[in-house]
Amino acid sequence: MKKTVLAVTLGVSLIFSGTTSFAAPSSNGSLKAQNQSTIPYYVDESKLPFEALPGYETDRFWGVLKGAGYRIEVPKNWNGELVLYAHGFRGTGLELTVSNPTNLREYLLDNGYAWAASSYSTNGYDVAQGAKDTHALGSLFNGKVGKPSRTYVTGHSMGGHITAVMAEQYKNSYDGAMPMCGVTGDTELFDFFTDYNVVAQSLIGIEKDKQKTLSDEEYTSKTVPQIISQLGINGKLTEKGETLKSVTKNLTGGERPLFDAAFDSYKTFLLGQLPDRSDYGVAAGNVVNTTDSVYQFDDDMSTLSAEEKALNDAVVRVTSDPQTKQQGLTGVPKVNGTHKIPMVSLHNVGDLFVPFHMQQLHAERAEENGNGELLVTRVIRDVQHCGFNPAEESEAFADLVQWVKEGNRPEGDDILNPEVVAGKEFGTKFTRGYRSYDTEMN
Repeated sequence: MKKTVLAVTLGVSLIFSGTTSFAAPSSNGSLKAQNQSTIPYYVDESKLPFEALPGYETDRFWGVLKGAGYRIEVPKNWNGELVLYAHGFRGTGLELTVSNPTNLREYLLDNGYAWAASSYSTNGYDVAQGAKDTHALGSLFNGKVGKPSRTYVTGHSMGGHITAVMAEQYKNSYDGAMPMCGVTGDTELFDFFTDYNVVAQSLIGIEKDKQKTLSDEEYTSKTVPQIISQLGINGKLTEKGETLKSVTKNLTGGERPLFDAAFDSYKTFLLGQLPDRSDYGVAAGNVVNTTDSVYQFDDDMSTLSAEEKALNDAVVRVTSDPQTKQQGLTGVPKVNGTHKIPMVSLHNVGDLFVPFHMQQLHAERAEENGNGELLVTRVIRDVQHCGFNPAEESEAFADLVQWVKEGNRPEGDDILNPEVVAGKEFGTKFTRGYRSYDTEMN
């Protein structure tokens, strides 16, 4: 959890004991600031053509728009409405590729919707460019096919971040939005990746002035194997391994179903998420801020025990650079919760790559802006990242459309009530088919 939450109860002076020190803004070492416009990204145009689904007749278009590949599909019974789809993180390779909205595609065509998807003109965690390129594709659609009567935007993971940003930045362009497994807590995700790794280092006895906040060859080849061995990551967790697990649970949404299975799935993976550059290749400086992170591992969320205070004091802190606090379509765009259109958000309760608390942060920001009624949050019982099936996505989209057209706000999950979230049946309302490892419901 973030210390501002705990400070309401305790007062700031009680958060940390003694002489907690804060690290200077994290450096990117020898890496120079990255200029996305100078990187030779490319689209292999031979990979853009795509086939209609078996049994469907559609008009399909593809090409390159300002350096971004695109695909458009329009059913013969087009209802005059368009869905823009934003794909997730592609890594940092040079080739740009387009993704079809696989889970939603059949539903969209069956119901007369056209869809369009962009590769974006850059790779990396470039949400700003993804939003611009996806928005531009909508304008291209207007000229190539026709002006839609309504336009929706949706996407997975980084594409969910793009979806939420587009809903805020292009206020008059879209009618509804559906971020899925989205990074809607923006840079708070990168805070968590750092939190996990510095807490793990502290738990194996590395002094905070020697803890790594940026990954390098020594960290991956020496420190990570030590963490795995000493905390029992590859087998039965040690006592301190259990502490890391509990800290992780509280950082990512609190007590909830499927967390044991989730931690088993991600505990090693997360040790590979400490960044090698803290600007994530797109910002003006370090975006990571762990100065307000609170590491708790017992059942009392209202206070810190002596053991918890000792851990918090023993962990290095990272301060973000002031120039990264920008708004708008620059750096890593912030999701403020200020959208003015209906939005349905989907998230997996056991996702620890883009954890459940991303959805909670988005909901909190929307509430703080008096905007909570325009955000419906739904939780699916799965531990995968973006672990949704076609029925779950299609049902959410159908409910979003009904909300837009008829004004009937659909049901969601109460994700900000800790007692509800901790309940055995949390996430069952909108899960369509329980997963084999969901022993609580099978």
